[in-house]
Amino acid sequence: MHATTVRRPADTAVIEVAEGVHAYVQPEGGWCLNNAGILTDGGHSALVDTAATESRARQLRRAALRLAPRPPRAVVNTHFHGDHTYGNFVFPEALTIGHERTRAMVRAAGLHMAGLWPDVCWGDIEITPPELTFRDRTTLHVGDLRAELIHIGPAAHTTDDTIVWLPDRGVLFTGDLVMNGVTPFCVMGSVAGSLRALERLRGLGATTIVPGHGAVGGPELLDANAGYLRWVQRLAEEGVAAGAAPLDLARATDLGAYAGLLDSERLLPNLHRAYAEQHGLPEGSPLDVGTLFEEMTTYHGRPTTCHA
Repeated sequence: MHATTVRRPADTAVIEVAEGVHAYVQPEGGWCLNNAGILTDGGHSALVDTAATESRARQLRRAALRLAPRPPRAVVNTHFHGDHTYGNFVFPEALTIGHERTRAMVRAAGLHMAGLWPDVCWGDIEITPPELTFRDRTTLHVGDLRAELIHIGPAAHTTDDTIVWLPDRGVLFTGDLVMNGVTPFCVMGSVAGSLRALERLRGLGATTIVPGHGAVGGPELLDANAGYLRWVQRLAEEGVAAGAAPLDLARATDLGAYAGLLDSERLLPNLHRAYAEQHGLPEGSPLDVGTLFEEMTTYHGRPTTCHA
């Protein structure tokens, strides 16, 4: 994997992972500190995702303009969550692209994520859903750089996940289907579906993986995420068999090898999703996210922490 750090402000790094392909990484990758991508060729550019707050999105814009002489002509959203879409409005010159469900879900969610962390300085966000949508897959050309946009479904991290695959560079932008050093989160999708998605991603043969949160890595990230999700499935099977509530099971569980992952409180909503699947609910069936955030506070002993 080729990786060159171009710039590292206080809390971001722009890393060239292949010719014309840059990962915009926001350490340490916890709640709302997502990654983005900047694709450039022949003076043209496009983005993979934006950022959670207006100030962070404007910082991303400045980074993109240092890499290409003109503003990005396209922004691809990997899914509807606000940390990946709230900054869309900072790029008015760009055509915003996403899965057909992403458009509807961005509009339905509105500023819900901002409401979960009211103390964050979000800025004057203008909700900007994708203007161009697709169902299964499409291709974006940035100069001569080819990016395959592929919907991974029906449910994984969410029900509208899109990956951005650059086959000529061996680089894969996974959105939140993959995390690095951060606890996976599939309460709005599926544990089983996430495992199937990871196998599908493995089949692409990427050599460089830009996760939705955390440092750039390689195929080993697929193994790490799959290991965690299989562990959650086993816990849920045991919990359902014992008649234990997800909160009680989470409290009684030693995180073991996963204790060092950021946002470990996500175990609780992940268990709720795995329990739902054990009980036969369809993958991606809505769960009460607000209630689950309250339960995470109970489990963790403090509110979830967002550094956006």
